[in-house]
Amino acid sequence: MESGGFAAIEAQARLHHQWLLGLQLMVATREGPQAVGEWMFRLFRRQHHDKFLSSFAKLGLEGLPHAVACARYHVLSNGVGGVAVEYMEEGPRKAWVRFRHPRWMYDGAVICGIPIEASRGFLRGWYAQNGVSLGNPRLGFVCVSEDMSGQFGLCGYFVEEDRDLAEDERLRFAPAERPPPFDPAAQPSPPAEQWSEERLARAARNYAAEYCRNGVRELAGVLGRARAVELARLSARLIGLQEYPRLAAAVGGEDAGPAEAAAFLAASFAGMGDEASVETRGETAVVRHEGLRILRGLEGEAREDLLAGWIELWRGAVASHRAFIDVAVEAQGEGLRWTLTPA
Repeated sequence: MESGGFAAIEAQARLHHQWLLGLQLMVATREGPQAVGEWMFRLFRRQHHDKFLSSFAKLGLEGLPHAVACARYHVLSNGVGGVAVEYMEEGPRKAWVRFRHPRWMYDGAVICGIPIEASRGFLRGWYAQNGVSLGNPRLGFVCVSEDMSGQFGLCGYFVEEDRDLAEDERLRFAPAERPPPFDPAAQPSPPAEQWSEERLARAARNYAAEYCRNGVRELAGVLGRARAVELARLSARLIGLQEYPRLAAAVGGEDAGPAEAAAFLAASFAGMGDEASVETRGETAVVRHEGLRILRGLEGEAREDLLAGWIELWRGAVASHRAFIDVAVEAQGEGLRWTLTPA
């Protein structure tokens, strides 16, 4: 287990999930339905190319019929990330998935503020691309229920037809159809020997963080870099402010001055698997922060833009303290130096 323990890891999973939700709402309300739809398309297409085929072996899907493999992929990969999905197999060429409420992607009241264009974007970005990635032009996805429609969650089926599908046929809608009965005994689960409780906890955290890592990058392609960073920073700060009490409870944080806020930051960073140490000099506290998981593998503008937003998560959390504390952040090699002083 990483040094942060389960509570700190779970707190990081929630924090990054909430940042994703907040940024979606901010884009939807400030930039409009088309912008959030295009952003979701780009985000899920990137996630698809990064994760889909590369995960087949570890999820035990190799050699299965394509419709079955795709449905099981979404059940297993989401399950590893802490998102429950039901699976119903009608045969080797038709298999269903159903995301039931409450929906992870639109937690709580957020679902009322996200336009249906967001749903269409991720369906086009990922689900409609499965057949292309598998080299199977007969494979498509039929959506029978969408989250924002007030039906019964996101639900549909992968189907392998008798003919090649045109590009606009890879994703179809059939709202009058209903899934077959759910059989818990037929629900797939990840190989137990590969997915311990420890690994599942970390996977749920990484699942949420990966959406943020790719989300800021893809938003820049829709809104332009400056606007994307502006919204990423503001949404992150607001989420940090809102989430501080939960984060503090998870890591034993004290709502006091700079020294206690620095200890809170170090304990929280441990929940990411990062290394952090605290030094205090009078009323000043310094956190030396190394091995930033959130930035691993990112370079150039993608790294700079994500970091600009991510820092605001923690500035927001510190600003939620009763005491007023200034937070200065500077790069120190591949890590960061956080300096906290009374405001």
